[in-house]
Amino acid sequence: MFLNTLTPKFYVALTGTSSLISGLILIFEWWYFRKYGTSFIEQVSVSHLRPLLGGVDNNSSNNSNSSNGDSDSNRQSVSECKVWRNPLNLFRGAEYNRYTWVTGREPLTYYDMNLSAQDHQTFFTCDSDHLRPADAIMQKAWRERNPQARISAAHEALEINEIRSRVEVPLIASSTIWEIKLLPKCATAYILLAEEEATTIAEAEKLFKQALKAGDGCYRRSQQLQHHGSQYEAQHRRDTNVLVYIKRRLAMCARRLGRTREAVKMMRDLMKEFPLLSMFNIHENLLEALLELQAYADVQAVLAKYDDISLPKSATICYTAALLKARAVSDKFSPEAASRRGLSTAEMNAVEAIHRAVEFNPHVPKYLLEMKSLILPPEHILKRGDSEAIAYAFFHLAHWKRVEGALNLLHCTWEGTFRMIPYPLEKGHLFYPYPICTETADRELLPSFHEVSVYPKKELPFFILFTAGLCSFTAMLALLTHQFPELMGVFAKAMIDIFCSAELRDWNCESIFMRVEDELEIPPAPQSQHFQN
Repeated sequence: MFLNTLTPKFYVALTGTSSLISGLILIFEWWYFRKYGTSFIEQVSVSHLRPLLGGVDNNSSNNSNSSNGDSDSNRQSVSECKVWRNPLNLFRGAEYNRYTWVTGREPLTYYDMNLSAQDHQTFFTCDSDHLRPADAIMQKAWRERNPQARISAAHEALEINEIRSRVEVPLIASSTIWEIKLLPKCATAYILLAEEEATTIAEAEKLFKQALKAGDGCYRRSQQLQHHGSQYEAQHRRDTNVLVYIKRRLAMCARRLGRTREAVKMMRDLMKEFPLLSMFNIHENLLEALLELQAYADVQAVLAKYDDISLPKSATICYTAALLKARAVSDKFSPEAASRRGLSTAEMNAVEAIHRAVEFNPHVPKYLLEMKSLILPPEHILKRGDSEAIAYAFFHLAHWKRVEGALNLLHCTWEGTFRMIPYPLEKGHLFYPYPICTETADRELLPSFHEVSVYPKKELPFFILFTAGLCSFTAMLALLTHQFPELMGVFAKAMIDIFCSAELRDWNCESIFMRVEDELEIPPAPQSQHFQN
């Protein structure tokens, strides 16, 4: 009786409301997928509903069933998802801030700047900083979030060092002469001012030269005292990091100001003086400067030393090796001629080098071929991720353009890499499988206005397709019910009657069978195969 009293307006309202709700769910699911790369409904169902429904704990099953090979691959995946300091990072005051002034956009994310603050505290501080007032102020300055507060703290540290201490020196018994002695300058304060307050590269270079003078004196003093205890050893380690950082940034200033040969000499001297300090990746700065000088023989010599199987790879190493091999054949390369006669040995080596580079970082070619717009590189990068691709292409695109035909060869061959690796997340060809964590880390490192490159391309989740189909179906029903209310009402009642009659028929059949069994008292079937047949 209730169903018979329903009017067509009810069905219009029902289907219209269903269409509206499913449409809202579809919009939210699409936004969540574009922002986080996964389905919200799927994530909630896996994270919260599966344990409630008695799902198996992944951690316990993995711990009990994982083999040594799986654990090794997991460790490799974790190491590949490690965030690294960008060896070619720009200057905040002279470059990043100028971009903000012009465009009104922030090129650095909070996560990226927080990682830089942690690096500064690791490299530029030690446990004995509280014994020196200037270093104690700088220890707090590196933790400060406000840029103006950091700059003010650096000026305060320099002002403290301007105070003159007097040392009493009795030269004659009847008189006393006061000797004036200046306290050593605070090198880390100059570093902060050069990085964040200087508005041009020339100003930054002047401040770094003052930092070099102060840092070199501190390094020589701590070098003489480093064996006197763990406290002096930690201070010497800190002074070493400060000195290497200053010299590297001075070389980068020279490179920015066009003094490339001077920058190359400074980098070579720095690598000879401190050969064990590989955490700054100075060889990548050297490779870029040598490419600018078109000193390809020297580039090959550097690659021979650092493109080793035991050393961690980078996009700079892999793509520079590909560029050198492409340079030997790119000026005469033609896809039509190669398809007719086949590839020569040199061309095959160049193509294999490009495939190797693309397998390591598949995001780079789109930036080199200008299929995707570049942004300012972040201060930290993720190996094999979009952030590393941006950092590489930002400085090396000009070097690829300078080699005639190199970009043409890259354009013709780079997509062939994906045919060799059909399942990159499961198995690689020359490297480990592509890590699945790159997209999440790159979204944290890169600004929100940049569209993060995703590899491999993800298919739309099931729930987005389901909600899209549901929204379309209910919208069509609402439209038909609005246009043909009487016909759709008859159709809806017929469907309800069919459903109810089917349920009633199943219930009647089940009750009849139960009564027959009770009346005949049918015994349980024996286990013999003869009686079962």
